Amino acid sequence: MSLAPVIAIVGPSGVGKDSVIEALETRFLGYRRVRRVITRPEGEEGEDFDRVSPEAFAQMVLDGVFALNWVAHGLSYGIPKDVEAQRQNSDAVLVNLSRSVLLEAQQTFGNLIVISLTADAEVLAQRLLRRGRESNEEQKRRLRQAKAPLPQGLKQVFVVDNSGTLVETVDKILDRL
Repeated sequence: MSLAPVIAIVGPSGVGKDSVIEALETRFLGYRRVRRVITRPEGEEGEDFDRVSPEAFAQMVLDGVFALNWVAHGLSYGIPKDVEAQRQNSDAVLVNLSRSVLLEAQQTFGNLIVISLTADAEVLAQRLLRRGRESNEEQKRRLRQAKAPLPQGLKQVFVVDNSGTLVETVDKILDRL
């Protein structure tokens, strides 16, 4: 039995990765979201995730809990190894990944499909402002990083503009898949 693909939803801060993942999971019952482990401080929310301290995260790395882990924006992120069990029992697994770990993810998971979300600069700025998690300076820094390219060597990449409605974006993704 072959494992379901890992669909990595990537893009700059504020592009709507978590909203797209939620919409895909809702629309297709066979798609499952991978719950990330994050060292996000108390009071900072986001997608449904497991919050751990930096010390607990470091111990989890040593204990081999993660299939994949990385650091971005001063936080540590991990994808637990139970992603493999999810892949056996679903049509696809959806995960919010950093662009910086995509080549490692491709090597780790094999069947990796990258959905690279983009959006107009004004749309990104409005979304970052609305979510209110970052200072003005941090928002500016994230907007400067928004144009960072994907790494070379990825086998399956689909670029999808998410400046419009969520329904339009999901339709575009499904047309490509």
